[in-house]
Amino acid sequence: MSSARNHTEEGSGTVLMLSVVCVAALGLMVVLIFTSVAKAGATAGTAADLAALAAADAARGLAPGDPCGVASRTASANSAALVGCTRAGPSGEVVTVRVSVAVAPIGWLPDLTRAFSVARAGPPPQPWILP
Repeated sequence: MSSARNHTEEGSGTVLMLSVVCVAALGLMVVLIFTSVAKAGATAGTAADLAALAAADAARGLAPGDPCGVASRTASANSAALVGCTRAGPSGEVVTVRVSVAVAPIGWLPDLTRAFSVARAGPPPQPWILP
């Protein structure tokens, strides 16, 4: 008594589950990349703001050192690299800095790209002083 069974669907559940796992892993990687980009952007913004404020203090003589050197050290202390530093204003007290931060989804993976941010700081405007 041999029964003829249709074996054409054997293993289809395995293939279906493998596909579901692959789609879930791909979705996780996309979320991880977007999270890394957002974190790097926030880090770059914070580092640029702090570097510009520290450099403006140095430019006004409120802190010791060269303003761009102070900006570089401050950016480095905040996990960023100083890309550019310019001074403006009558006596160079307005400082604009540009920093970059590497975007890596996981620490041991190579960097995907870099996040950039620009910040400017200086003394407040003084409308009571006429030109």
